[in-house]
Formats: sequence, structure tokens, C-alpha cells
Amino acid sequence: QVQLVESGGGLVQAGGSLRLSCAASGRTFSSYAVGWFRQAPGKEREFVAAISGSGRGTYYADSVKGRFTISRDNTVYLEMNSLKPEDTAVYYCAQGRSLVITGEYDYWGQGTQVTVSS
Repeated sequence: QVQLVESGGGLVQAGGSLRLSCAASGRTFSSYAVGWFRQAPGKEREFVAAISGSGRGTYYADSVKGRFTISRDNTVYLEMNSLKPEDTAVYYCAQGRSLVITGEYDYWGQGTQVTVSS
């Protein structure tokens, strides 16, 4: 059984930074791509960023490109800079089905709240 646990969320002022972490147990984490998603109140979940199992491939939503950076070692990180109030959401990490980024994810964490005040 794969378990993903996100951490690092919190309250920050606009323009500030946060770093989210996603740790996994139950499967060789490094063999799979991982994605970050977010869901704001009343909105659908949306893709934020993804990283391949090797770490050499990354992909970002246009809304966060240039502000967020995804990286990994034994944990997957999402460094979020220049945060905006519209970044407020629950952030989830998800483990993909293969080493490369395919857009398909099998396992999800419980989420961590990020709130950006104006």
C-alpha cells in the first residue's frame, strides 16, 4: 500500500514563499513520476507541476511557471515563490504510473493547506 504525505503548507503573505514536501512509503518512490495538484474552494482540482522519476523532466502549469519549482531526492518538493492570493488552495501530491510524466496518477496524499493573504 502506497501512502503519500504532504507537509509544509501554511499561511503566508502575498509575495512570500513556501516549500511543500511529499514523502512516500510502500513503493520505490524514485521509480515513478510525481505530480502536484491543487484545489481551491468551489473549484475543480488543477494540475500544478510534475517531475519524472529521474528528476530530469519537469512540467508546469502556465499559472505557476517561473514562480514554482519542483524537485526531488527521496522526497518531492514544490518550492513556491512570489505567492499570490489566487494560489490559495489545498495542495496534493500524487504518484504516477511510470518513470516518465504521463498525466496518470494512482496514489494521492491527503493534502496540505496553503493560504496566501493579500
